Amino acid sequence: MAPTPRKSQASSPQRRELYFFTLYRVLEAALLGLVAFSPAGEMLLTIREPAMLQTLVVLYMAASVALLVASYRSQMPAPHQAAIGLGLDLLIVAGTLSTTTGSQGGIALLMLFNVGAGALILPQRAGLGFASAAAIIVLADSLYHRTVDPLNARPMAESVMFSVTYLATAVLCELLSRQVTESQALAEKRGEELANQAEINELVIRRMRTGILVVDGDHQVRVCNEAAWALLGKPSPDRKQLADVAGELHKALGRWRSGRSEIPRPMTLAEGAPEVLPRFVSLSLTDNLYLIFLDDSRIYSDRAEELTLATLGRLSASIAHEIRNPLAAINYSVQLLEEATELPEADRRLLEIIHTQCQRMNGIVQDILGLARRERSQPETVDIGQFARRFVDEYRASHPLETDILQSVAERSTLAMADPRHLHQVLTILVQNALTYGRMPGEPAKVTVAVRSGPPGAPPEINVLDRGPGIPPGVAERIFTPFYTTSEHGTGLGLYIAQQLCEANQCTLTYQPVPGGGSCFRIVMPPGMTLMQDDTSSGRLNLA
Repeated sequence: MAPTPRKSQASSPQRRELYFFTLYRVLEAALLGLVAFSPAGEMLLTIREPAMLQTLVVLYMAASVALLVASYRSQMPAPHQAAIGLGLDLLIVAGTLSTTTGSQGGIALLMLFNVGAGALILPQRAGLGFASAAAIIVLADSLYHRTVDPLNARPMAESVMFSVTYLATAVLCELLSRQVTESQALAEKRGEELANQAEINELVIRRMRTGILVVDGDHQVRVCNEAAWALLGKPSPDRKQLADVAGELHKALGRWRSGRSEIPRPMTLAEGAPEVLPRFVSLSLTDNLYLIFLDDSRIYSDRAEELTLATLGRLSASIAHEIRNPLAAINYSVQLLEEATELPEADRRLLEIIHTQCQRMNGIVQDILGLARRERSQPETVDIGQFARRFVDEYRASHPLETDILQSVAERSTLAMADPRHLHQVLTILVQNALTYGRMPGEPAKVTVAVRSGPPGAPPEINVLDRGPGIPPGVAERIFTPFYTTSEHGTGLGLYIAQQLCEANQCTLTYQPVPGGGSCFRIVMPPGMTLMQDDTSSGRLNLA
């Protein structure tokens, strides 16, 4: 198995391990100095060459101190320094064994720590190499003494056991080092993930539309996101006390902490800011922190309006179904009466009025049913220029315009994503409104369905324009509100349904006043997803 590579640059744990390794080496040098220079050394072992041993000990002490200083000052990688120190240890051990007698057991035990510490820092092959070198030194010394002085030589089995112990220690320490390295890498990875998650959480909280405040037990603001800062009137960062920033909110929090249960009521925290509904949550009993949510009261109003509209739509749909059956019977009876040959002219006129009003009621029922059961959009790539031309041709064929004018204008082939059925329904509503209300008194209506592609990258648009009197600003703000109408014949649902259908297709429908008079309803559409389209003028394929 290939050895696991390690980083050449020493990490902080390796520096710490190297420091204690070199510190232990200084202790070893001190013990050898005690043996070489103290009278007690003669009691521990027999020194055959005192001068040589003392020279080795002095050099070893100087080198140990130098390596200790280099362990925290030198820029040399930790494995290199450990290899130099361990090589020095083996040389000193070999010299000590050659100048003394009876010291093999003690020296071998001292070397056990050096071999293990070296395996923790060095790569796998280097650690096993130094362990093998130590084993060879011990075995060679044992063989030498058995050859020179067999009577006083130590058992060969002892040297073999020391050698095996060196190798086993190197392997175990190397495995331990690998596990520690992997654990450290995993811890660093988890730390980075936690830091990234904390940064993401902070960004999410900062960008939330709901205002969020974190205050401590003294009502001092600890955290304030952008929405809360705006709702508080953008106070200075130096103002930390909640009572100074929002006195009413400070009192409400105090009442909540005292246990007085009350229904949250809207409050305005700054001049010009919207009303908010505060909600309080205790984060921790020990840290005494409180979380305050500041919800814009308009959100609840919009939700209530949506629920009301949904309920009203379902109710209206059930009523519309009940109206449709008798309405169909009345319309069918009128058609039968119109076939009579001896019907007076006055009665025939009454039948026309009944037929017209039945058609009007059927249109109202259709609008209500469209509001109640809107189908899910199924968008596809549509050439809206060609679609607009085909729509105008079909509308003129099915709706006699008499003197009114309906035309289409398309600059070139333009692709967009939309549900063709929904787009047809939206254009029908806008064109009918333009033909009905977009005319000057006594003049024919002139309605244009214009497709504009804009510059490259800009979303395509469909504009329905008329040359009528326009819409007053006060009315224009409410034209997309359901059931709002200024006409006694309208339901106020057409533009609302058109806007809902546009939103279902990721489009936007807006009203734009036309300079010089008239109205423009603009549909901004997402671009088509097709990458290539046929350029019929040049006979080649171009990027869309």
